[in-house]
Amino acid sequence: MAPKLMDLLDDTVPGIGTYEDFNTIDWVREKSKDRDRHREITNKSKQSTVALLFSISDAFSGWLLMLFIGLMSGALAGGIDIAAHWMTDLKEGVCLNGFWFNHEHCCWASNETTFQERDKCPQWKSWAELMVGVSEGPGLYVLNYFMYMCWALLFAFLTVILVRAFAPYACGSGIPEIKTILSGFIIRGYLGKWTLIIKTITLVLAVSSGLSLGKEGPLVHVACCCANILCHFFTKYRRNEAKRREVLSAASAVGVSVAFGAPIGGVLFSLEEVSYYFPLKTLWRSFFAALVAAFTLRSINPFGNSRLVLFYVEFHTPWHLLELIPFVLLGIFGGLWGAFFIRANIAWCRLRKNTCLGHYPVLEVVVVTLLTAFLAFPIEYTRMSSSELISELFNDCGLLDSSKLCGYTSNSGSASGSVNATAANGLGARLAGPDLYTAMWQLALALLLKMIFTVVTFGMKVPSGLFIPSMAVGAIAGRLLGVCMEQLAIRHHEGDIFRGWCSPGADCITPGLYAMVGAAACLGGVTRMTVSLVVIMFELTGGLEYIVPLMAAAMTSKWVADALGRESIYEAHIRLNGYPFLEAKEEFRHKTLATDVMRPRRGDPLLSVLTESGMTVEEVERLITDTTYSGFPVVISQQSPRLVGFVLRRDLVISLGEKNARRNQEGVVSMSPILFTECDPPMSPSAPPAVKLHSILDLSPFTVTVHTPMEIVVDIFRKLGLRQCLVIQNGRLLGIITKKDILKHMAQMANRDPDSILFN
Repeated sequence: MAPKLMDLLDDTVPGIGTYEDFNTIDWVREKSKDRDRHREITNKSKQSTVALLFSISDAFSGWLLMLFIGLMSGALAGGIDIAAHWMTDLKEGVCLNGFWFNHEHCCWASNETTFQERDKCPQWKSWAELMVGVSEGPGLYVLNYFMYMCWALLFAFLTVILVRAFAPYACGSGIPEIKTILSGFIIRGYLGKWTLIIKTITLVLAVSSGLSLGKEGPLVHVACCCANILCHFFTKYRRNEAKRREVLSAASAVGVSVAFGAPIGGVLFSLEEVSYYFPLKTLWRSFFAALVAAFTLRSINPFGNSRLVLFYVEFHTPWHLLELIPFVLLGIFGGLWGAFFIRANIAWCRLRKNTCLGHYPVLEVVVVTLLTAFLAFPIEYTRMSSSELISELFNDCGLLDSSKLCGYTSNSGSASGSVNATAANGLGARLAGPDLYTAMWQLALALLLKMIFTVVTFGMKVPSGLFIPSMAVGAIAGRLLGVCMEQLAIRHHEGDIFRGWCSPGADCITPGLYAMVGAAACLGGVTRMTVSLVVIMFELTGGLEYIVPLMAAAMTSKWVADALGRESIYEAHIRLNGYPFLEAKEEFRHKTLATDVMRPRRGDPLLSVLTESGMTVEEVERLITDTTYSGFPVVISQQSPRLVGFVLRRDLVISLGEKNARRNQEGVVSMSPILFTECDPPMSPSAPPAVKLHSILDLSPFTVTVHTPMEIVVDIFRKLGLRQCLVIQNGRLLGIITKKDILKHMAQMANRDPDSILFN
């Protein structure tokens, strides 16, 4: 039987095998621990019925955990959706039938609601109507304007105060940190219960404040918090960091599933964008958890439309091959927007980080909220929430639509709020009317404001997602282009381009489809998602025939954005924050060798090592005190530095602590010898007893030679998730390469600051 790296089944020394904050886990050791644990359970299951039942329950625990994660995440997402919808409407008024009804639900119950004015009913009163008692007048607009800004400021102020006071980790999107954690990094408290509670509450407040942010990205963080908390109830996942990361990968799929109502897209998002290690077993469990979460959310029915998202649409007009040209143009716009946004946002975040602006997060949030509310209220399309805006832009105009975006006229010139003009005039049914022209310039202004405020808002000390603001920017641009194409087709239907597929009286262009393609393009440009993005958009709309336009736009936006900068927004924020993340998509093309990167370098002090025998407790404790290294190689002796193994600093400290070595073994003193071997060397009877630490020694550390190309070393670190690798030549230990050394070397090769990496 192969020797165990660490025998944690007995857990004789509490704390051994755990990691300190801002350290990286040892994937190889964690996988080895799990294999040993599984092998022991399997062997015992053949001995008794109780052990067999325990083995079955251990195998089933993963699926049970996924069930709980799906149920908990779906319930929280449903609650967040309902609360955010209600509080967003609270800024404009209140329902007299019950203050807990939002605007839409309040008017559903009214018998006086008409299709033309479905958002107006006597039961819903604006704040000005409640205060003054009249329904018309110039003063009412000013009063409603003032109340809108007051509510927005209150929500934003509460958000930033709660985050700052109780859970600083609850701010931001959370996806950059989740990616880093899934790569093996330890950030204590980032997925804790306080972070979950505060993020859930403040997410509702932040979305309701009207800031240019979404709840979809933070829902991934919320789902991962649920998973991390539930893992503590299962021994298999509580004690093994690698196994826990498999669960967190599935939880990130759950987050996207409840955010967009897209379980398949969520699994692909986790695989493509977030996960570092994604075995086939995790794929199945992710799918199951995402399915449970989507079912839970559907049971809650937060939007009251039997759908999982607010902007579910169905298009009925097929697209034409020639429309691929404007779709590709939208892809180019999405790529340009993505590249611009990443550079502008990182520049703003760096300014915040390096100047006094970063010392006043509350003031920054209040000022940005004040400006956003002040500029958003006068324009209909910025006043509504981003989800409602996307829903409006995706909408395919029907007979009962009263939106300005459906403000077409007949040939006789009579304006119509719907498209029920007679087909006798043929093409006149879709001619733009005054309402549509008003909507167009308002949308153009909304596009400019959304772009500016999204750049400034993302990265503030509030929960802020990027999916919805990016989709809103793309949807506005797409709708503008779609209406232009529609009017072009109507006015030039006899031209060579439109004659073959635009028959008189037919709706051959669907502006809502252009909005959907634009939304996908801009989201793809910012996040660089491709496969998962197309599947999410397909699940949103239910239109299988529109996959090709979405694929064309998504690929074009990625190509254009990659040509202007290789990093997605998440990778850019990982680098800005200095997290030790080895990006799998980034290629290492430099011709350096392991000897160029390893330490000690020429002129450096000798490598700090332990010997397998011959050192005392006092000498080892002095070495620990004088150095800050996370581990030490063990060699035969100082004269014969042939490698024996590797021992972690934390395990060494715990084993030699007053409560362990001296308590568990009588007679241990400072002069007691330390042995990393199983056999006892000859000792005099008067000598103090030896401390045996063979159990904490890793006997098979990863090694490379001095001539190994760094391209291969980097690949080994990525694929195996190593913390360190020892450099040997003919069995002799020459140096060590850590993950930090590799990240610094890669930063130097890319002309970046190598000292910006946050790593213990």
